[in-house]
Formats: sequence, structure tokens, C-alpha cells
Amino acid sequence: MAVNKIVVDLERWSDDVKEWAERGIETTADVAYNEPRRRIAVDTGDTRDAIDKTYKGYNGRVVVDSPIGIYLEFGTGIYATGPGGSRAEKIPWTYFKDGQFYTTYGMVAQPFWFPSMDIVEQYFKNYFRG
Repeated sequence: MAVNKIVVDLERWSDDVKEWAERGIETTADVAYNEPRRRIAVDTGDTRDAIDKTYKGYNGRVVVDSPIGIYLEFGTGIYATGPGGSRAEKIPWTYFKDGQFYTTYGMVAQPFWFPSMDIVEQYFKNYFRG
């Protein structure tokens, strides 16, 4: 009879560990979703609203589905800090918006993703260290 109790206890413990791990993935995905949304520079809110999360079981995913997210993260023109730096063919450049011409040298980076992922990594490590 003692062997049956051990088997039952181990199965219960196994279920508890699985639930604990799934909860860790879910809460990590929540942090990975909320941190960049909290940090992102907001003009219209389109890029912030383009951050999405999914999680199921042991898988969590957060994406920024915005064409300008990379420019916010790394900057543009002479201020570009991302991979390869600036590839602008002409600096400064002029563009037309709302009936007016504007000249720019680029936009300073406003990192939101990588600083957030540093926090997410720390949260994940702390959670799963116990």
C-alpha cells in the first residue's frame, strides 16, 4: 500500500510541477507583453497596439507587428544605432506631410524592446530558480 501512495504522490507532484512551469511561461509572456508597451514612445499608439502575445502550455510568444517598431528601437539617419547603422543614401532628406515640407537628419533611437527583454530575462531566471 505504501508504494501506491508514493506513486499517487509523485503523480500529484508531477502535475503540480507542470502547472507551476506553465504558470511561469504565462507570467513571463505577460511581462514580455507589458514591459515594451509601458516603455514604447507613443504618438498615435499604433506600434504599442501592434504588440501581441500568445501562450499555451510551455510556449509563449510576444511580437511587435509594426513596420516602424525597428526605427523606434534603433533610430534612423545619422542617429541609427542598429545593425549596419544608417544606410540612408541622402542625409539630410526632405519629405512632405500635411501640406508642408520637412527636412530631417533622422530620429534618435527610443529603445523599448531590448531594455524590456533584459527585464523579462531576469524575471524568467528568478521564477525558474525557485
